[in-house]
Amino acid sequence: MFVDYAKIHLEAGDGGNGCLAFRREKYVPRGGPSGGDGGRGGDIVLQSNPHLSTLLPFKYKKHFKAQRGRHGSGNKRHGKDGQDLIVEVPVGTVMSDADSGDVLFDFSQPEQTFVAARGGRGGRGNAAFATATNQAPRRIEPGAEGQQRQVVLELKTLADVGLIGLPNAGKSTLISAISAARPEIADYPFTTLSPNLGVVSYHDFHSFVVADIPGLIEGAHQGSGLGDRFLRHVERTRLLVHMIDVSDLGPEDPEQAYLVIERELKLYKAELAQRDRLVVASKIDAANPDKLGRLKSFCRRRGLRFLAVSAATGKGLSKLRDEMARCLGVGSN
Repeated sequence: MFVDYAKIHLEAGDGGNGCLAFRREKYVPRGGPSGGDGGRGGDIVLQSNPHLSTLLPFKYKKHFKAQRGRHGSGNKRHGKDGQDLIVEVPVGTVMSDADSGDVLFDFSQPEQTFVAARGGRGGRGNAAFATATNQAPRRIEPGAEGQQRQVVLELKTLADVGLIGLPNAGKSTLISAISAARPEIADYPFTTLSPNLGVVSYHDFHSFVVADIPGLIEGAHQGSGLGDRFLRHVERTRLLVHMIDVSDLGPEDPEQAYLVIERELKLYKAELAQRDRLVVASKIDAANPDKLGRLKSFCRRRGLRFLAVSAATGKGLSKLRDEMARCLGVGSN
């Protein structure tokens, strides 16, 4: 199951209390105060793991608590520090504060760490308060409480190319034709319920990653259809490939199909409207000549790069791979 959103509660460990004690031994006159300090509470540390691909574990566990520090003891013994709690998240996870909405950290690389909640400091024992004028202090400090916070985790797919378009535009078929990905393919809307990633090999040892983004419809930025939960996966892509079905079963107006998706991208995040893109007419093995011609003319008028492919027959796929690689600068060195 692919889960890309989670809200969790973090509770760092409390610090241990300082100890009130006096050293009293037979041959040690004036032993004095001997209460040790409490230990520090454990932190909660989030760490990115490249082997994870979903936030599914957080669907079942939402509360994380680090170990508290041990209390100080006599003979000036320091309490043991609480153990830090390491919570692993997939690469591509963005963590934000649930209350303010502020982004706290973006785990864009493997093995990145961020202290999400800090443990409380340990309290001082009475030995720490001894002075020349107060040689028998009875003062101690309690340990400080560990930091508590609610955070939101959002997983944003890391891919070079994002395939976008209306439902049944042929995105899943295309990614299965140009990579080893095997997404579900069917003739009903919203077949793809989660982003699929595929690695496209290109000349010798070059490659790039393509993401099949679930179909979008008008109003997606407000939650219509599968909603805007998948629009976030478009944010990290460097190139958008807008696929439009030009067969008889596709949208009646291919130009409008393009404008609907472009409007949703712009309303979700304005900068996406400036993202580098290709327009691809799909299913040309069963193309309606009128639709294909109108879409081609539309792209020419707007200065959009246009390609036509058939994932079923393989026609145009080589040219599409070349154009993707050229836009990404893959294999140019």
